[in-house]
Amino acid sequence: MPSPSLLTLALSASVSMASTATPTSAERAEVNVERLQINASQPLISRSLPAAITHRSTDAQLPGPRIDADELLQGIAGVQSDSRANYAQDTRISMRGFGARSAFGVRGVLLQLDGVPLSMPDGQAQTSSILLDEPDNVQIIRGPLAVLYGNAAGGVIHWQSAAPQATTSTLNVAQGANALIRAQAQHDWHENEQALRIMASHFRTDGPRAHNQARRSHVAGRWYRQLSPTTQLILRYDNSNAPLLEDPGALTPDDWRNDPSQTIARASTYNTRKAIQHEQLSTSITYQEDAHAADITLWRGWRAIEQYLPFQGDDLTSSGAVIDLKRDFIGIHSDYHWTPSTLPDWQLSAGFQLAQQNDRRFGFVNNFGEKGALRRNEDSNVEAQSAYVLSNWQLAPRWQWLLGTRYQHTQFTVNDSYITPDNPDDSGRTAMQDWSWMSGLHYQLTPSWSVYLSRGAGFETPTLTEMAYRNNATGLNTELKPARNLQWEIGQKWQRHNLQAQLVGYHITTYDELVVDQSIDGRTTYKNAAETERQGLELDLQLSFTPHWTTQFNAHALDATYSDGRRLPGVAERQAYWQFEWQPSSAHQVRLIGSYRGTISANEDMTVIAPSATLWHLAYQGDWRWQDLELGPWLKLHNLTDRDYVGAVVVNQGSGRAFEPGVGRELQAGITIRYVW
Repeated sequence: MPSPSLLTLALSASVSMASTATPTSAERAEVNVERLQINASQPLISRSLPAAITHRSTDAQLPGPRIDADELLQGIAGVQSDSRANYAQDTRISMRGFGARSAFGVRGVLLQLDGVPLSMPDGQAQTSSILLDEPDNVQIIRGPLAVLYGNAAGGVIHWQSAAPQATTSTLNVAQGANALIRAQAQHDWHENEQALRIMASHFRTDGPRAHNQARRSHVAGRWYRQLSPTTQLILRYDNSNAPLLEDPGALTPDDWRNDPSQTIARASTYNTRKAIQHEQLSTSITYQEDAHAADITLWRGWRAIEQYLPFQGDDLTSSGAVIDLKRDFIGIHSDYHWTPSTLPDWQLSAGFQLAQQNDRRFGFVNNFGEKGALRRNEDSNVEAQSAYVLSNWQLAPRWQWLLGTRYQHTQFTVNDSYITPDNPDDSGRTAMQDWSWMSGLHYQLTPSWSVYLSRGAGFETPTLTEMAYRNNATGLNTELKPARNLQWEIGQKWQRHNLQAQLVGYHITTYDELVVDQSIDGRTTYKNAAETERQGLELDLQLSFTPHWTTQFNAHALDATYSDGRRLPGVAERQAYWQFEWQPSSAHQVRLIGSYRGTISANEDMTVIAPSATLWHLAYQGDWRWQDLELGPWLKLHNLTDRDYVGAVVVNQGSGRAFEPGVGRELQAGITIRYVW
C-alpha cells in the first residue's frame, strides 16, 4: 500500500483561542487574557466563552473496569451514550442528535485524545482503540463552537491526560460477571526535564449473552521532553489488538420482551465475529511565550478489520459477507496564536490540518463462518484539507466576542479491481467542500452569573463506509450529499464556591440530513433527508451541600423531527441523570446513581419504539495510603433493580432486529495498587 504524501493530506482544524478571566467587578480596568488551546493538553475554560462546554474529571465517574467509552461519558448533558454490551460494535454516541444514524463506530461527533484526532478524515471514529485508564478528564463541546472543528463536528469529545509528575508503578485489576476480568499495569518515570509512561492492559469476558465473547489487549508508550522553557515534545505510541469480538446480534422487539438474554440463530450459523488490530504513532511539539504560541502534531496509523456478517453474501453483486479491511491513515495539523502587545485584549488564531486515509477493502462469501470466494476488491482514498481563522476579543470588562470560520475540502476516490460480466467497474470519484463559521457574544452580568448567545453553520460529509453501498446497484454512492446545519444557542452560566450550573437552549436546522435508508443484517445504506429540525434544552448542575455531601444533576429534552413531523430515529426525547455522593472521610466514598432515558424510535415509520427506562447504580470506592503505597478498592452494583432495558437500537433495521439488550444486575469489583518510588 503506498504511503500517503503530506502534500496531499487532508485537514480538520485544531481550534485554539484566548479567553479572559472573569472580572471581579464591572469597574475592573485590566483584563488578563489567557491562551486556551482546544487541541492541546490544556482544558478549555468554559465559564467565559459563548458556548456549551462541559469539563468533567474521570474521577467524577463511577469506578469500573474501563472497557467501554460509555463509562467516561455518563452524566453529561446533551450526550447520549448507549452501551451495546456487544464488543464487536463500539459505544453508540450521539450529541444533540448528531451521530444517531451510526450503525457502528462514531459519526457526526469528533473524538480527540490529547489533541490527536481519533476521527478519520471522512468523519468516522472508533472508541475501542482508546486505553480508557489514561484520560484524567474529558471536555465536551456542543453547539456553534463545535462547528469550527470542521467536517462531522456535531460535537467534540476531547479526552485529556496528565503527564507523569513522579516515578510510580500502578496495577489495576477488575472482575465482574460472565467471566469478565481486566488487568492494567502502568509505570511512570519522571526526572528533571523529561518523563516516560509505559502501559499495558488485557481484557476478556464471555459476555452477558451466548456468542458474546471478547478478548482485547493494549500496549502504549508516552515520552515527554521539555526541550526549552518554552518548547515541549511529546511522542506517543499505541497498539490495540482484539483477536476475538463475537457478535450476538440485535433482537426483534418480541424476542427482546420474551428473553433479552437470547442470541439470534444466525450468529452461530455464520459465526458472526470481528477481529481488530489498531496501531498509531504521533508527535506533538508546542511552543508558548507571552505574545506568541504555536503547536504542530503529526500522526500515522494502521487499522486492520476482519468481520463476519450473519448471511452468505454469495450473489455476484453482493460485495460478500466477510469484510477484510486494511486502513492506512496519516495527518498533520498546526496552529499559531498571536496576542499583539498593542491590543492585549485581542487574540488571533489561525491553523490548518491535512489528513488522508487509504482503505484496502476485500469482500468474501461467508461459508458458515469460513472465508469463501472473492466478491469485492477495491482501493479507496479520502483526502481532506482545511484551514481556519479565529478572533477572540474582549470588547470590555464584561463583554467577549468570539468569531471564526473554517474551510474544508474532502475528496473521495475508489478504484475497483473486482470486475466481471455480472459486476461492472465501480470505480468513481467525488469531492465535497464547504465553509463553517460561528459568532458568539458572552456577557458577565455579575461575578458569578453570565449569559451568552451564539450562531453558527456546519457541515458533515458521508463517511467512506456510508458511500460504499447502494440498495439496487453496485459501486460508490455518489448521490449522497453533505449535510449542512444552521444553529442558534443561548445559555446562562452560574459559578459560585459551592455551585456550578449551566442552562442552554438551542435550535438546529439541517438540510440534506444523512440518515439510514435501510439496514439488513449488518449491511447499511444511507440517503439524504430533505430537512430536519432539532430544538432542545440542557441543564447541568453540580452542588456541594457540605464537604461530605455533594450532588450532580443534569437533564436534556430534545425534539428532533423530519419536516413532516416524524421523529428522527435513534434519538432519545428525554434524558436525566442524578448522582448523590457521600464522603464520610478521605478514605471512603459512596455514590448512588439514577439515570433515565426516554423512548427512542428505531425507524422512520415510528412503528418500532424502544421503551423508556430508569436505572439505579450503587458504588463504593476506598483510598488508603501507607507511606509510599496506595490502595484503591472499589465495588459497583450495576442496575440495582435488575431492570430489562434496551441498551441501544439499530436504526431502520430491515430484518426487524432493532433492539440491543442492556446488561442486567451485575456486581463488579476491582482494586488499584500504586507505589511511589
